[in-house]
Amino acid sequence: MFRISRVRHPATHVSSTGGDGDFDGDTLRKYCATDEWNGDLSNGLFRLGKLSEQLHGLLSPECGLLTLLRCYEDGDRVRILELLEGASFSAASFCFSTQIVAGPSGGQPLICIGHSTGFDDGHAGLMHGIFIFPRMPAEVVGH
Repeated sequence: MFRISRVRHPATHVSSTGGDGDFDGDTLRKYCATDEWNGDLSNGLFRLGKLSEQLHGLLSPECGLLTLLRCYEDGDRVRILELLEGASFSAASFCFSTQIVAGPSGGQPLICIGHSTGFDDGHAGLMHGIFIFPRMPAEVVGH
């Protein structure tokens, strides 16, 4: 899944109240772990949270885009690069899913949801988002 949407205010069309029922953070934690990340488009550096750093097999929380992409499945790298490049010129929301193939979590499914902002007044922009790590093995036997 690879999606990008040109919007000024991410997810303004999705209500933050209704539809949640009794859903809470404990329920979410049963099924996945989450971690925040951000990217500074003026220098091309991404800063990952501690969990993301560990699951990606990185030695530092800061890395360049190509270092991050090398952690993902070969077949997804170009599409993810195109998606992030598309969000690096104007405000956009985006999401993608892939698997981490590097590091101790090789085969770990990953969902990324993010947005880019800060392009006014000649600024290079910023990206912010979360990684969602489902608590399940990547390989599913039988469909």
